Amino acid sequence: MIDHVGIQVGDVEASVRFYTGVFAAIGLKEVMRFPVAKSYAVGFSGPDGNPDFWLSPAFGEERREAHLALQAPDRAAVDAVHAAAVAAGVEVLHTPREWPEYHPGYYAVFLRDPDGHNVEAVTHA
Repeated sequence: MIDHVGIQVGDVEASVRFYTGVFAAIGLKEVMRFPVAKSYAVGFSGPDGNPDFWLSPAFGEERREAHLALQAPDRAAVDAVHAAAVAAGVEVLHTPREWPEYHPGYYAVFLRDPDGHNVEAVTHA
């Protein structure tokens, strides 16, 4: 249903470092970049290579928290995302665990990105 999603950030380069560092365990990588204003729009993909997640510079002062869930292949990858986040000093909102209130097998970690967005790595296996 969703083709791609984009969020605006205060510092594109800081957010690129956050997402590529913390979510490397699930295969997230930068695949496209093009100029926007005095910064860049940056497209990321998972293992399929399709740029379906985008960061771009924020315009204006107001920002609202977004929630983004990135699919992980298994629980080990979710745990690896958590370990990378802790090593990088990232705020952990919820440590990895199963969330049976969502459905059996829903295993996720929730983090705060540099702009205050709630970002999740999740597997449904």
